[in-house]
Amino acid sequence: MHDTSLLETLIADLVTELPAVVRLQKVVSTLRRHFSCGAVVLLQQDQQVLRPIASIGLVREALGRRFVTEQHPRLAAILAARETVRFEPDSALPDPYDGLIEDSPDGHLAVHDCMGITLYVDGKCWGALTLDALEPGTFNAQTMRELQRASLLVEAAIRMGQIEQGIRALRESRRDTDTALSNDSTSSNDIIGRSAALQQVLQELEVVASADLPVLLLGETGVGKELFARQLHRWSNRSTKPLIYVNCAALPESLAESELFGHTRGAFSGATSERAGKFDSADGGTLFLDEVGELPSTIQAKLLRALQNGEIQRLGSDKSHKVNVRIVAATNRDLQQQVKNGDFRADLYHRLSVYPLPIPPLRERRDDIPLLVGHFLELNRSRLGLRAVRLTAAAERALISYDWPGNVRELEHTVSRAAIKALSQGVDRNSILSIGVELLDLPNTPNQSQTIDATDFAVASMNLRDAVQQLQTQMIEQALQQADYKWTQAARILEVDPSNLHKLAQRLGLK
Repeated sequence: MHDTSLLETLIADLVTELPAVVRLQKVVSTLRRHFSCGAVVLLQQDQQVLRPIASIGLVREALGRRFVTEQHPRLAAILAARETVRFEPDSALPDPYDGLIEDSPDGHLAVHDCMGITLYVDGKCWGALTLDALEPGTFNAQTMRELQRASLLVEAAIRMGQIEQGIRALRESRRDTDTALSNDSTSSNDIIGRSAALQQVLQELEVVASADLPVLLLGETGVGKELFARQLHRWSNRSTKPLIYVNCAALPESLAESELFGHTRGAFSGATSERAGKFDSADGGTLFLDEVGELPSTIQAKLLRALQNGEIQRLGSDKSHKVNVRIVAATNRDLQQQVKNGDFRADLYHRLSVYPLPIPPLRERRDDIPLLVGHFLELNRSRLGLRAVRLTAAAERALISYDWPGNVRELEHTVSRAAIKALSQGVDRNSILSIGVELLDLPNTPNQSQTIDATDFAVASMNLRDAVQQLQTQMIEQALQQADYKWTQAARILEVDPSNLHKLAQRLGLK
């Protein structure tokens, strides 16, 4: 594909009516084909962090990574220049994608070629575009010039996505978030994932954010309810005002009233001065009541009065004053059952649950597990001073198939513990550290021999061909179940090309 042909193809990608993220994914795919390289990544800058928006050629978990610029000298060098930057194959600077190229042997990169360019939108640095190749010498002065010209169309594609989002925002009478490309999870710094279940929650969250109604976030321990509360506040009309966090489970009953509503001097022993409470601190903003089901019954009545009248009274004072506070509450308890048991006031429950929003557990959004793992691996890479850290394919499959009763929090702890264990085995910090399934310590994780023994066909009654076909059938069906019957995802789990999987499935009678 010549330079002219590349530009024509990018223009075709640009004018095609597609969602912004899909358009950008087509752009990186076009660039990969043209430059015959291993990976192309489009990264958006958010202060000192670069996060992948679209990529091709990287393992799935790479999309969940957040690259701190000062920790990655190659990315810093690209951002510091306005022209294309190329790194020689023997460059001493570590590559941020070491161990993350999808087609590299054993996931490890000994030597490769790399170039990148900074992207500007409306005169401001938007992010960067990087290209990595497994073959040294893939990039040269000509390809650098081609990337320089192509970057103008990539910038146009980004700008088009922003314009389209602005139009949608005007139509729906919502605030324009300026830098986000779409309602994809990439518009958030904290909530990582692209699963349908997560996108549905984020869509609801964005709609209710502007309504200024009380919201009750429901979900199991560890699903990240606080992150959703913070995202709701960011999307709300109160985003410029404070978000105040209160852990209701940690409030002693004797101090709960003072913490929430404040107190006057001399209100109780030790009250040497007047003190504002959490409601005062959140005035004009949002008050997040985490584990609201743990509130003492005496405080429930006073909280109800504050919600009904918008007034609070400091402990020790006979005067009340108005506050303008939006309440967002969260709980992992069944508040309806607590109401029936008499442990929670029915009138307060109805005040708090004007808009109840269930947060799905991790087992219902398995597609997000690789992205979350990538995020946690990058955090541990930085924390432990490692050059690169990655998962083996077997470890990724084990993480995806596990049910995660502790949800995202348990996943984070599992990944962090595994990274520390791997390092404790004497691995060189300058090598690419691989985390295998044996380091995860997941309960009931089958090893290879157990997996083979668990197959329920009778080998003695079959010839080799039939036995292999039955094993292939079982493995494909299990992968499809893990991938919610998405063939591309199943192909990744099985580590085969999607087209080959389709052909094999047809031969086995599965399609």
